[in-house]
Amino acid sequence: MAATATFRFRRDLTRLRADTSLRSRPSQVTLGAAYTQNKQLLFYVPFQLFYDRDTYYVNGEVGYYRYSYYFFGVGQREVPRELYAVNFPRIRVNAFRRIAPTLPVGKLYAGVRYQYEDYQVTSVEPDGLLATGEVPGGLGSRLSGAGLGLFYDSRDQLFFPSKGIVADVAYLNQTSLLGSTVRFDRYTADVSSYHTLNRHLILTMNYFASFTAGIAPFNAMSLLGGTKRMRGYYEGRFRDQNAALLQSELRFDIYKRLGGVVFGAAGILGDAQTVLRPNDPKFAYGAGLRFTLNRLDHLNIRLDYGFGQQSSGFYLTIGEAF
Repeated sequence: MAATATFRFRRDLTRLRADTSLRSRPSQVTLGAAYTQNKQLLFYVPFQLFYDRDTYYVNGEVGYYRYSYYFFGVGQREVPRELYAVNFPRIRVNAFRRIAPTLPVGKLYAGVRYQYEDYQVTSVEPDGLLATGEVPGGLGSRLSGAGLGLFYDSRDQLFFPSKGIVADVAYLNQTSLLGSTVRFDRYTADVSSYHTLNRHLILTMNYFASFTAGIAPFNAMSLLGGTKRMRGYYEGRFRDQNAALLQSELRFDIYKRLGGVVFGAAGILGDAQTVLRPNDPKFAYGAGLRFTLNRLDHLNIRLDYGFGQQSSGFYLTIGEAF
């Protein structure tokens, strides 16, 4: 089950009625929940909120997960998939305030970040790699870290941009001072650009990099795969201390509210000894359909099918991958 709501705060609606040039970005809150016959539970509430003519921007997720996942190894040590069960709450909050309001194009924000995740591994395969205790965090870990971030946004619209750039640069420190059982630093950069080729065709590019100083538990490593990064592989199919990814998507109209996309991605990973391994790239590609739920803000239902090397994946969700 999933439901989403898009809205603007009353303060911004009042100003919009007085002056249509003061239109703010829409806020969005999504509720997702699932309960299986095996008594597994997924509950998550991702959100992004814009307030006071986009002066403040807050995004993140609150969730609780009691579920089973597959583990494929770490770095170049790959193993046949292992099923493990985990139980964890998750809190991620990023709070920004707009700075440099005189920029000629786009909006620049600075702010703070917080992450909490109590990853309780409740079962592993007896003969698997996780059971050996050799994998960092393989028997559980608790993350509790804070950091800083910069966010830049010049997109013409939030949910389905046709031009502009969005960039999110972050530093996050996991420390025992905040209750974390592991200690490491994470540096990430996530940049997307949007280019209108003609009236019915948009080219989008996404550049992502994640680097770790210290030893992160396997569940907090840099990942490739999933609904957003390298569709065609299971989320976390590839994981290591560092990762870099380039992906592109061509979006086009089909008929009225219906649209389509084709996409491709290439990614590499690395560790403390070799920052990135360009001689061992991963590739994925695929296609999908879009149906516009909200014409005003162009919010889509996304249906994608991706292919990787001896791998494929089907994705149905709300909103674009990037």
